[in-house]
Amino acid sequence: MSDSAASAAAALLARIQAPEGAGREIPDAATREVIGRAPVATVDHLDDAIARAKAAQPGWEALGHEKRSALLLAAADAIDANAEGLAHLLSREQGKPLNGPNARFELGACSAWLRTNATTVLESQVLVDDDTMHAELVYKAAGVVGAIGPWNWPLMITIWQIGPSLRMGNTVVAKPSEYTPLSVLAMIAVMNEVLPDDVLIGVSGDREVGARLSSHPDIDKIMFTGSTATGRRIIESSAGNLARLTLELGGNDAGIVLPGTDAAAIAEDLFWGAFINTGQTCAAMKRLYVHDSVYDDVVDALAAIAGSVPMGNGLDEGNVLGPLQNRPQFDIVSRLVDDAKSRGARIVTGGEAAPELGELFYRPTIVADIDNDAALVQEEQFGPALPVIRYTDVDEAFTWANAVDVGLGASVWASDPEAARDAASRMQSGTVWINSHGGLHPMVPFGGVKSSGYGLEFGVEGLKSVAVTQVVSGPARKA
Repeated sequence: MSDSAASAAAALLARIQAPEGAGREIPDAATREVIGRAPVATVDHLDDAIARAKAAQPGWEALGHEKRSALLLAAADAIDANAEGLAHLLSREQGKPLNGPNARFELGACSAWLRTNATTVLESQVLVDDDTMHAELVYKAAGVVGAIGPWNWPLMITIWQIGPSLRMGNTVVAKPSEYTPLSVLAMIAVMNEVLPDDVLIGVSGDREVGARLSSHPDIDKIMFTGSTATGRRIIESSAGNLARLTLELGGNDAGIVLPGTDAAAIAEDLFWGAFINTGQTCAAMKRLYVHDSVYDDVVDALAAIAGSVPMGNGLDEGNVLGPLQNRPQFDIVSRLVDDAKSRGARIVTGGEAAPELGELFYRPTIVADIDNDAALVQEEQFGPALPVIRYTDVDEAFTWANAVDVGLGASVWASDPEAARDAASRMQSGTVWINSHGGLHPMVPFGGVKSSGYGLEFGVEGLKSVAVTQVVSGPARKA
């Protein structure tokens, strides 16, 4: 990372961090040294932000789609212009390296998604148009959106929330995770260089602020990405104001490798389907079921990749895997791998911390010969440890894959893609990928089933999710 990028990151940080002696210290995920101090808003601060967003919303909606789209395109340009500084700050705060499918990739996704939001057209729907009546379904802004983001992809997922919301004429109050507030607040500051006042407001605070945001009477829509447990609390707290909800919650995504699949052909994609962002991705592959006929080949191929991928401080241009972002997540991964060891599972590679790299580094881990009922299989590890479960009966593999109470994503792998496509319908998940896992497209809807939440994001369906509908019905239109 160049000195100019570090300077740019420092300048962004100076714009948004709390004064000396105030706020909450945020550590570098890799080195644990303090990066800066995040503002800690109170409930009163949040109430004021919501009031300002509510006052700004009618004027923002009144600009119309064309002007709002132009401003969002300008905001995407502003993100691109500040991408290196934002990537530097993101890498330090979250831990993900600059290169690979990580920090720079995330910044590129932010501007790409924002541009797609700005240019996607949501047409009204003509319901009846005959000689007796004309009825049309139209989409209008919901009002004020409360956006509550996670710590794993803090910038990209924040854009997933605020981009479509702003496009449809809503204003947004965004609360970043307590673990990664600095990069989100910096990105919002960059966007606000071109957006009107109070259309987008970032509020960094604790769980009390988050609870107030989800229950506030002037919040019309809540978008949340995070754990299923927190999602349930948001559902409960939003009952009083009947805010509309889009919830992208926990996942324990399964992949199934069908008999006769060429292990070498799929190994690289299998690895990154599981280990992207050091496994800290909601839709990463968390458990892999492999037919006995190719089991050993798949395990060996994955282990070879895991043993060769460079891990370390994200600011080192050569690394593509980083640390766990926080101590609680590190402890979860350690506990689940240790439990697998105690059950007699085979640690093919990894299986331990890497203290020489830093406090929260855990080696990329492939666990073989593990029972399906092991905690590492049944619980979401959200880290760099992949259990590979052997099966002999394809029906049993699909039964195991579908037995958990979450269903965000899943994948089916085969040398014959059509065979995989035929099998995909058996998966109980919001998305099924064929010979890949976790890839997203800004025009392809994404959302979970079961305890992985509800509501769709991306594309036209994503615009609909941050709108309210109105039916306009009247006499037939004149020819």
